[in-house]
Amino acid sequence: MKRRTMWTASVVALGAGIALSGCGLSGDGGTAAVREVSDAADLSGVSAKVHGGTIVLGRPDAPHTVKVYEDPRCPYCKDFEQGGARALTGPVREGKVKVEYTIASFLDARLGGSGSVNAANALRASVDAGEFPAFHAAVFANQPDDESQDVYTAAYLLKIADKVGGLRGPAFDRAVNDGRYTSWVAEAMKSFRDDGVQGTPTVRIDGEKAGGSEADLYREASFAGVLRAAGVS
Repeated sequence: MKRRTMWTASVVALGAGIALSGCGLSGDGGTAAVREVSDAADLSGVSAKVHGGTIVLGRPDAPHTVKVYEDPRCPYCKDFEQGGARALTGPVREGKVKVEYTIASFLDARLGGSGSVNAANALRASVDAGEFPAFHAAVFANQPDDESQDVYTAAYLLKIADKVGGLRGPAFDRAVNDGRYTSWVAEAMKSFRDDGVQGTPTVRIDGEKAGGSEADLYREASFAGVLRAAGVS
Protein backbone atom coordinates (compact mmCIF):
# COMPACT_ATOMS: atom_id res chain seq x y z
CA MET A 1 0.00 0.00 0.00
CA LYS A 2 1.30 3.40 -0.94
CA ARG A 3 1.97 5.71 1.99
CA ARG A 4 3.08 9.28 2.55
CA THR A 5 3.49 11.35 5.68
CA MET A 6 0.10 11.94 7.32
CA TRP A 7 -1.90 10.18 4.60
CA THR A 8 -2.81 6.58 3.78
CA ALA A 9 -3.97 5.63 0.28
CA SER A 10 -6.64 3.06 -0.40
CA VAL A 11 -8.79 2.20 -3.41
CA VAL A 12 -12.45 1.41 -3.12
CA ALA A 13 -14.73 0.28 -5.92
CA LEU A 14 -17.69 2.63 -5.78
CA GLY A 15 -20.93 2.49 -7.68
CA ALA A 16 -19.70 5.60 -9.45
CA GLY A 17 -16.16 4.49 -10.22
CA ILE A 18 -12.69 4.23 -8.72
CA ALA A 19 -11.86 6.34 -5.70
CA LEU A 20 -8.30 6.71 -4.47
CA SER A 21 -8.33 8.41 -1.11
CA GLY A 22 -4.70 9.36 -0.93
CA CYS A 23 -5.35 12.69 0.80
CA GLY A 24 -8.38 12.57 3.05
CA LEU A 25 -10.81 15.16 4.32
CA SER A 26 -10.68 14.03 7.98
CA GLY A 27 7.21 28.26 2.65
CA ASP A 28 7.29 30.93 0.13
CA GLY A 29 7.15 29.45 -3.36
CA GLY A 30 8.06 32.75 -4.97
CA THR A 31 11.75 31.84 -4.67
CA ALA A 32 11.46 28.16 -5.62
CA ALA A 33 12.88 26.86 -8.88
CA VAL A 34 10.38 25.93 -11.59
CA ARG A 35 10.64 22.57 -13.35
CA GLU A 36 10.26 22.20 -17.09
CA VAL A 37 7.30 20.04 -18.13
CA SER A 38 8.05 17.89 -21.15
CA ASP A 39 4.44 16.80 -21.71
CA ALA A 40 2.68 20.00 -20.69
CA ALA A 41 1.58 20.67 -24.27
CA ASP A 42 0.20 17.20 -25.03
CA LEU A 43 -3.38 18.52 -24.90
CA SER A 44 -2.67 21.95 -26.35
CA GLY A 45 -5.54 23.15 -28.48
CA VAL A 46 -8.11 21.06 -26.60
CA SER A 47 -10.77 23.40 -25.27
CA ALA A 48 -11.65 23.70 -21.60
CA LYS A 49 -14.77 25.36 -20.22
CA VAL A 50 -16.15 26.08 -16.79
CA HIS A 51 -19.40 24.40 -15.87
CA GLY A 52 -20.52 25.25 -12.37
CA GLY A 53 -17.81 24.15 -9.97
CA THR A 54 -16.00 22.01 -12.54
CA ILE A 55 -13.60 22.53 -15.43
CA VAL A 56 -14.54 20.43 -18.43
CA LEU A 57 -11.75 19.47 -20.83
CA GLY A 58 -12.60 18.09 -24.26
CA ARG A 59 -15.60 17.97 -26.54
CA PRO A 60 -18.89 18.54 -24.70
CA ASP A 61 -20.53 15.80 -26.79
CA ALA A 62 -17.84 13.20 -26.11
CA PRO A 63 -19.48 9.80 -25.53
CA HIS A 64 -17.58 9.15 -22.29
CA THR A 65 -16.99 11.23 -19.18
CA VAL A 66 -14.18 10.80 -16.68
CA LYS A 67 -14.59 12.80 -13.48
CA VAL A 68 -11.39 13.65 -11.63
CA TYR A 69 -11.33 15.12 -8.12
CA GLU A 70 -8.00 16.65 -7.11
CA ASP A 71 -6.38 18.98 -4.62
CA PRO A 72 -3.31 20.80 -6.02
CA ARG A 73 -1.31 20.06 -2.86
CA CYS A 74 -2.12 16.33 -2.79
CA PRO A 75 0.98 14.26 -3.70
CA TYR A 76 -1.15 11.33 -4.84
CA CYS A 77 -2.83 13.62 -7.38
CA LYS A 78 0.59 14.42 -8.81
CA ASP A 79 1.30 10.70 -9.04
CA PHE A 80 -1.98 10.17 -10.88
CA GLU A 81 -1.39 13.09 -13.26
CA GLN A 82 2.09 11.86 -14.13
CA GLY A 83 0.97 8.23 -14.35
CA GLY A 84 -2.49 6.91 -15.15
CA ALA A 85 -3.91 10.23 -16.33
CA ARG A 86 -1.63 10.12 -19.36
CA ALA A 87 -3.85 7.34 -20.71
CA LEU A 88 -6.56 9.98 -21.13
CA THR A 89 -4.56 12.13 -23.55
CA GLY A 90 -5.34 10.14 -26.69
CA PRO A 91 -9.06 9.61 -26.00
CA VAL A 92 -9.52 13.30 -25.14
CA ARG A 93 -7.72 14.48 -28.29
CA GLU A 94 -9.78 12.05 -30.37
CA GLY A 95 -13.04 13.34 -28.90
CA LYS A 96 -13.91 10.04 -27.23
CA VAL A 97 -13.65 11.35 -23.65
CA LYS A 98 -14.22 14.59 -21.81
CA VAL A 99 -12.66 15.07 -18.39
CA GLU A 100 -14.51 16.95 -15.67
CA TYR A 101 -12.09 18.30 -13.07
CA THR A 102 -13.28 19.26 -9.61
CA ILE A 103 -10.41 21.18 -8.01
CA ALA A 104 -10.69 20.86 -4.23
CA SER A 105 -8.81 22.94 -1.65
CA PHE A 106 -9.32 21.11 1.64
CA LEU A 107 -5.62 20.55 2.28
CA ASP A 108 -5.09 24.20 3.20
CA ALA A 109 -7.15 23.62 6.34
CA ARG A 110 -5.33 20.37 7.10
CA LEU A 111 -1.80 21.60 6.42
CA GLY A 112 -2.03 25.35 6.90
CA GLY A 113 -1.60 28.08 4.33
CA SER A 114 -3.51 28.97 1.17
CA GLY A 115 -1.67 27.14 -1.59
CA SER A 116 -4.57 24.95 -2.72
CA VAL A 117 -6.91 27.95 -2.96
CA ASN A 118 -4.27 29.99 -4.79
CA ALA A 119 -3.57 27.19 -7.26
CA ALA A 120 -7.27 26.48 -7.87
CA ASN A 121 -7.84 30.19 -8.52
CA ALA A 122 -4.96 30.25 -11.02
CA LEU A 123 -6.20 27.08 -12.73
CA ARG A 124 -9.60 28.71 -13.17
CA ALA A 125 -7.92 31.79 -14.65
CA SER A 126 -5.99 29.63 -17.10
CA VAL A 127 -9.29 28.48 -18.62
CA ASP A 128 -10.05 32.05 -19.68
CA ALA A 129 -6.57 32.31 -21.18
CA GLY A 130 -7.10 29.11 -23.20
CA GLU A 131 -4.16 27.31 -21.58
CA PHE A 132 -5.71 25.10 -18.92
CA PRO A 133 -4.25 21.72 -20.03
CA ALA A 134 -0.64 22.89 -20.10
CA PHE A 135 -0.91 24.95 -16.91
CA HIS A 136 -2.66 22.10 -15.10
CA ALA A 137 0.24 19.78 -16.00
CA ALA A 138 2.79 22.41 -14.98
CA VAL A 139 1.16 23.08 -11.58
CA PHE A 140 1.34 19.42 -10.59
CA ALA A 141 4.85 19.02 -12.01
CA ASN A 142 5.96 21.84 -9.72
CA GLN A 143 4.28 20.53 -6.60
CA PRO A 144 6.76 20.41 -3.68
CA ASP A 145 8.11 17.06 -2.51
CA ASP A 146 6.72 17.80 0.97
CA GLU A 147 2.98 18.54 0.86
CA SER A 148 3.24 20.53 4.08
CA GLN A 149 5.18 23.22 2.21
CA ASP A 150 2.82 26.02 1.20
CA VAL A 151 4.64 27.00 -2.00
CA TYR A 152 1.74 27.91 -4.27
CA THR A 153 1.92 31.66 -3.76
CA ALA A 154 0.77 34.04 -6.49
CA ALA A 155 4.42 34.76 -7.30
CA TYR A 156 5.29 31.09 -7.71
CA LEU A 157 2.19 30.35 -9.78
CA LEU A 158 3.17 33.18 -12.14
CA LYS A 159 6.66 31.69 -12.42
CA ILE A 160 5.06 28.38 -13.37
CA ALA A 161 2.88 30.21 -15.90
CA ASP A 162 6.05 31.58 -17.54
CA LYS A 163 6.69 28.01 -18.73
CA VAL A 164 3.35 27.92 -20.58
CA GLY A 165 3.53 29.88 -23.80
CA GLY A 166 0.70 32.37 -24.27
CA LEU A 167 -0.56 32.21 -20.70
CA ARG A 168 0.97 35.27 -19.04
CA GLY A 169 -0.83 38.53 -19.69
CA PRO A 170 -2.50 41.39 -17.82
CA ALA A 171 -5.83 39.60 -17.30
CA PHE A 172 -4.30 36.32 -16.11
CA ASP A 173 -1.74 38.04 -13.90
CA ARG A 174 -4.39 40.19 -12.23
CA ALA A 175 -6.62 37.19 -11.63
CA VAL A 176 -3.77 35.32 -9.95
CA ASN A 177 -2.56 38.27 -7.89
CA ASP A 178 -6.02 39.45 -6.84
CA GLY A 179 -7.68 36.08 -6.23
CA ARG A 180 -10.37 36.93 -8.75
CA TYR A 181 -11.92 33.45 -8.70
CA THR A 182 -11.94 32.82 -4.96
CA SER A 183 -15.73 32.48 -5.03
CA TRP A 184 -15.43 29.89 -7.78
CA VAL A 185 -12.86 27.99 -5.69
CA ALA A 186 -15.46 27.84 -2.90
CA GLU A 187 -18.06 26.62 -5.41
CA ALA A 188 -15.67 23.88 -6.55
CA MET A 189 -15.14 22.80 -2.95
CA LYS A 190 -18.90 22.68 -2.45
CA SER A 191 -19.21 20.46 -5.55
CA PHE A 192 -16.52 18.20 -4.10
CA ARG A 193 -18.45 17.78 -0.86
CA ASP A 194 -21.86 17.56 -2.53
CA ASP A 195 -20.57 14.66 -4.65
CA GLY A 196 -19.70 12.79 -1.46
CA VAL A 197 -15.99 12.61 -2.21
CA GLN A 198 -13.79 11.88 0.80
CA GLY A 199 -10.30 11.97 -0.67
CA THR A 200 -8.11 12.75 -3.64
CA PRO A 201 -7.52 11.69 -6.28
CA THR A 202 -10.94 10.21 -6.91
CA VAL A 203 -11.73 9.08 -10.46
CA ARG A 204 -15.16 8.14 -11.77
CA ILE A 205 -15.80 6.73 -15.24
CA ASP A 206 -19.21 7.29 -16.82
CA GLY A 207 -20.79 7.22 -13.38
CA GLU A 208 -20.40 3.47 -13.20
CA LYS A 209 -18.44 1.06 -11.08
CA ALA A 210 -15.03 0.32 -12.57
CA GLY A 211 -12.56 -2.39 -11.68
CA GLY A 212 -8.91 -1.87 -10.92
CA SER A 213 -6.49 -1.62 -8.05
CA GLU A 214 -4.68 1.22 -6.35
CA ALA A 215 -1.63 0.75 -8.55
CA ASP A 216 -3.68 1.06 -11.74
CA LEU A 217 -4.26 4.76 -11.16
CA TYR A 218 -0.53 5.41 -11.05
CA ARG A 219 0.52 3.63 -14.27
CA GLU A 220 -0.45 4.73 -17.74
CA ALA A 221 -0.74 1.25 -19.20
CA SER A 222 -2.73 -0.08 -16.26
CA PHE A 223 -5.18 2.81 -16.26
CA ALA A 224 -5.60 2.42 -20.02
CA GLY A 225 -6.78 -1.09 -19.21
CA VAL A 226 -9.24 0.26 -16.66
CA LEU A 227 -10.62 2.61 -19.30
CA ARG A 228 -10.96 -0.22 -21.83
CA ALA A 229 -12.76 -2.36 -19.24
CA ALA A 230 -15.20 0.49 -18.73
CA GLY A 231 -15.90 0.66 -22.47
CA VAL A 232 -13.58 3.57 -23.22
CA SER A 233 -11.20 2.67 -26.03
